[in-house]
Amino acid sequence: MRLTFVPFLILGCTIGCFAQENKCTLKLAELPAAPELFGFQLGMTTEQAKTRVPQVDLGRVDPFGVSKTSINPDFDPRIDKASLNGVRTISLDFLDGRLTSLWFGYDSTFKWTTVPDFVKGISNSLHLPDAWRPWKIRGQQLSCADFGMTVIMVAEGPSFRIIDESAEETIAARRAAKEEQDSAAEEAAAEIVADKKAKVYYLDGCLPTEGIKEADRVAFNSREEAEKAGYKLAKNCQ
Repeated sequence: MRLTFVPFLILGCTIGCFAQENKCTLKLAELPAAPELFGFQLGMTTEQAKTRVPQVDLGRVDPFGVSKTSINPDFDPRIDKASLNGVRTISLDFLDGRLTSLWFGYDSTFKWTTVPDFVKGISNSLHLPDAWRPWKIRGQQLSCADFGMTVIMVAEGPSFRIIDESAEETIAARRAAKEEQDSAAEEAAAEIVADKKAKVYYLDGCLPTEGIKEADRVAFNSREEAEKAGYKLAKNCQ
């Protein structure tokens, strides 16, 4: 009985182990140019993007260094549609003047009309390993060393996105730092409410339920200022 099951266990482990090792270790810098990206490539500057499509409006840069724009060949007569054959929409995201997210919405005339066909084709063009995984409804996702890709069907055509994960981490860190800074500023600006009669002060989250009479209400800019004036922290705030 034991001899019967050992080969199956070994076979199962072998298949599972190979599946787990099938990962993408490529970096953005290693990706070649692909005709399916129509001259766009992550890392290119805003000036290079405008050279590719001079009509593109890059928009404003937000406080985190991000700017976004879209190209719609079907709706902008100034754009040479022949140079973007099969493309419905292109969305570009920049961080500090560098392209960090590239999204293509292809129409139904594009040469790859299904997710499996697109995955196979783009993998050949960009020399990607067979490490794609299911994503959302019938989509596919690939995670590599410092970038990610997704493919899904939208409006009868494939939708493809490639994103610089390092840039996304930078944006998230900047937003977190801004939130922390704003929170600290709000905390510093908050008044310390005190009861002149009881000689106690309250923090923002533990104000007295019955309130403080207006005649006995006094405010301080900080806990230190309240304690220096002889006030103590209310017991329900401790």
